[in-house]
Amino acid sequence: MSKKASPTIEKKDDIATSACGASSQAPVNANLAKPEKIELYRKMVRIRRFEERSLRAYLAKKIGGFLHLYIGQEAVAVGCCSLMGKDDHVITAYRDHGHAMAVGMDTKALMAELYGKITGCSKGKGGSMHYFAPSLNYWGGHGIVGGQIPLGTGLAYALKYKGLKGAAMAFMGDGAVNQGAVHEAYNLAALWNLPVIFVVENNGYSMGTSQERSSAGPGLAQRAEAYGMNWATCFGHDIYEVRATMDKFLKLAREESKPAVVEIDTYRYRGHSVADPDQTYRTRDEIEEYRRTKDPIQVFQQKLIEEGVLTDAIIEQIDTEAKAEADLAADFAEASPYPTPDDIQKDVYWESDNPDQRASKGRLFFD
Repeated sequence: MSKKASPTIEKKDDIATSACGASSQAPVNANLAKPEKIELYRKMVRIRRFEERSLRAYLAKKIGGFLHLYIGQEAVAVGCCSLMGKDDHVITAYRDHGHAMAVGMDTKALMAELYGKITGCSKGKGGSMHYFAPSLNYWGGHGIVGGQIPLGTGLAYALKYKGLKGAAMAFMGDGAVNQGAVHEAYNLAALWNLPVIFVVENNGYSMGTSQERSSAGPGLAQRAEAYGMNWATCFGHDIYEVRATMDKFLKLAREESKPAVVEIDTYRYRGHSVADPDQTYRTRDEIEEYRRTKDPIQVFQQKLIEEGVLTDAIIEQIDTEAKAEADLAADFAEASPYPTPDDIQKDVYWESDNPDQRASKGRLFFD
């Protein structure tokens, strides 16, 4: 796996230099009640089982196009999204299933979207890369590398403009940090003091290219220094570390409108997409070593056992329920209808869907 900067928080503004992953003793984690800890664990397991079930459906040719699985990165999405308040927002890239489930989207609608069915969250038009839930402050799901980052900055601008005490979390992969639009967004966020946290989910590989071969400099988050922004790196296999780190920056964003870049060191067990022959750029031993020592679900499970929160019976029950939920979602998707040819012109133009309020003239569609 590629080399990364050691976990640190740089001293900027009121953030003291410290180890990034303050673990279970950080107030944001120490104050969690037993049911809340179990729910965090349950969400991680649900994501894992949903992804495994969607992989089976893809291999059975039930799903077309791309399928970017989140297996191995569950603690990142659950840890970050568990800190959301009513005015906090999330936007992410194409590996978006975990974030969608972490904010509370219905797995039936998510699986149906993978199947391209009308009952999907994007009515079967988006597929794996385009999950959306505006009612949950979740804005996708974007296939253009780095394209969501200016949009996340725009969400933060809207929050500040409206005087709301919220923050936007804009997620990206390690490959996106080299896109020009990302740096333009960094510049505006710092220039205008926007409440946005740029979260780099660094799984070590930009498709099939390691970070060492694709990105110059000591670390990805440290690039924030060029814009005068706060930054940090932390380990993403421990949900306590993720929460402890993100909590500090979310508070600064909400209370002082301070942007930041947080690089979270994580790992994906599957290829960039299911079609990716990932054995050509990394070894099976590398994958198994991470799975054996840093699997996020196993790490959290062990901690909760030590804390007296989880028992074997609870673990088995959660796993059984998660598998059943994923199977139910697949059954729902299988039974749902496909969009009709007429649906292709729906949800494209607002005026087309609301003809009684149309103000423009001329043709909207051309055959």
